[in-house]
Amino acid sequence: MSCASLVAIEKLREISTAHGGCCGVKGQPRAAPKKQIVPEWVCMIRMPSESFRGPLPPLTEEQRRLEEELRASVQQLAGAIGERNLFRHKQLSEAADYIRTTLARTGYEVRQHTYEVAGQLCENIEVEVRGKEHSDEIILIGAHYDSVQGSPGANDNATGVAAMLALAKAFARTVSSRTLRFVAFTNEEPPFFQSRYMGSRVYAQRIHERNEKIVLMLSLETIGYYSDEPGSQGYPFPFSFFYPSTANFIAFVSNMKNASWVRQLLTAFRRHAQFPSEGGALWEWIPGVAWSDHWSFWKEGYPAVMVTDTAPNRYPHYHTATDTPDKVDFARMARVVSGLQGIIRGLRGQSS
Repeated sequence: MSCASLVAIEKLREISTAHGGCCGVKGQPRAAPKKQIVPEWVCMIRMPSESFRGPLPPLTEEQRRLEEELRASVQQLAGAIGERNLFRHKQLSEAADYIRTTLARTGYEVRQHTYEVAGQLCENIEVEVRGKEHSDEIILIGAHYDSVQGSPGANDNATGVAAMLALAKAFARTVSSRTLRFVAFTNEEPPFFQSRYMGSRVYAQRIHERNEKIVLMLSLETIGYYSDEPGSQGYPFPFSFFYPSTANFIAFVSNMKNASWVRQLLTAFRRHAQFPSEGGALWEWIPGVAWSDHWSFWKEGYPAVMVTDTAPNRYPHYHTATDTPDKVDFARMARVVSGLQGIIRGLRGQSS
């Protein structure tokens, strides 16, 4: 290990002690801090198996069809509709209409959950494949469909919505043990982010009040930009010492409480997909770790993991007017969504 890496580890040890880590509380003494630091590093950085390396194999026919399906959804949301948020309410409604129509065409009964913000109706949209043996156990796959002001939001987050729609279509006529639920959230972007008006916050509070059992929530957040250029991937200090510097991977990210879920999902993805992947179970206060709808589910005590290309840590068009469909790598995105299908097949369970 390099001297720089050793310095980075020592710095993170200091941070861990200051913030309590995953086993302590800030300001409280620890009986054996050195013994607790090692497990923290295991759950944060070390992940099972190895990431795929080398040239990507040719797309399968199924992945080629998926590529075009994803392209069509992103083009509609970010190209034809464009910027969509409460300040462009007409476009936000058009995006919701597109999502409802697409899901209904697949054969789902679409449910809308509306609430009011500044005198305007906002809606979360959901469909589900009801489980057979364990219908009360819910695997929830969600993505926000609004875009930040001033941006058409192709990668952030038409890609997440396109993936959610494709996954919903893939499982529409399947039979499973657990319930699969697919949700499109509104109002994730500022000024509603992590406020009581955030769509996923409203939704998570509602299902908590109804005592619904969410086994796991997967947040699909900005998953379409990749680069093979050395140095194209950035991180908050000091994580560049431990993760790749090339932005060619998909990431599974959560807080330290959900470390076992990150490991399980990453293992499953690497089993089903020949595509680079990384994972981290990190402190919530690290920039980016809590920056999507999974945060809302954490607040209600539900396990939740974000799937992301790491957004501002690699994407030069993040939250800008140039976040357009031509920036999205649909072929690599199709590989990711194909891998997610494999994960969901395992999570849903097989019905007898």
